[in-house]
Amino acid sequence: MSEFFAQYGNLLIDNTWITIYQTTLSTLFAYIFGIPLGVLLVISQPHGIWPHRYLNTGLGWVVNIGRSIPFIILLVALMPFTRFVMGIAIGPKAVILPLVIAATPFVARMVETALMEVDAGVIEVAQSTGANIRQIVWKVILPEGLPSIVLGSSITFITLFGYAAMAGAIGAGGLGDVAVRYGFYKYQTDVMIATIIILIILVQIIQVLGNGISRKIDKRLKK
Repeated sequence: MSEFFAQYGNLLIDNTWITIYQTTLSTLFAYIFGIPLGVLLVISQPHGIWPHRYLNTGLGWVVNIGRSIPFIILLVALMPFTRFVMGIAIGPKAVILPLVIAATPFVARMVETALMEVDAGVIEVAQSTGANIRQIVWKVILPEGLPSIVLGSSITFITLFGYAAMAGAIGAGGLGDVAVRYGFYKYQTDVMIATIIILIILVQIIQVLGNGISRKIDKRLKK
């Protein structure tokens, strides 16, 4: 065991941090873009606080198309755009752009689902007090839906772990790259198992943190 860590310890640690860096940054930007999309999808519905059929339909189509493209295909298709924006087509940093583009529609639907759970009565009370659309969104809908949004963020983070590992298989670095180079091409089963164990541990940590934070900020559980 000590010989294994002496030989592959630094490799696994470095690439674990690369995977965490890729996933964390991608999740952050996906929520920066995905939350406004999710809010618009909710409030522009026919029964929403800002009904707009054409906007809702158009956004729905965009989100559905984005979610329907497998990540590996999207990654390859976006290479020219990634090279234009990031300066390189593939690599530990370059892969963040396709990760964000792939995750944003997913986040938008997660946020939409979370906000749809907000009690309509709370929104009606805010409307009766004369609150405008912006105030209702920022002071009612988002705070009330925050626990579910946080819970959904852990799911998004875990999903992006899988995407990042997939991208690593074609040159984006991280644990996926280690698994392919050593576990597949060199038939080193121990390295493959080590990468799987690390991913399992990371997923468990993220899920526990997400569940804990969601319960802590959920007002309904404190009543």
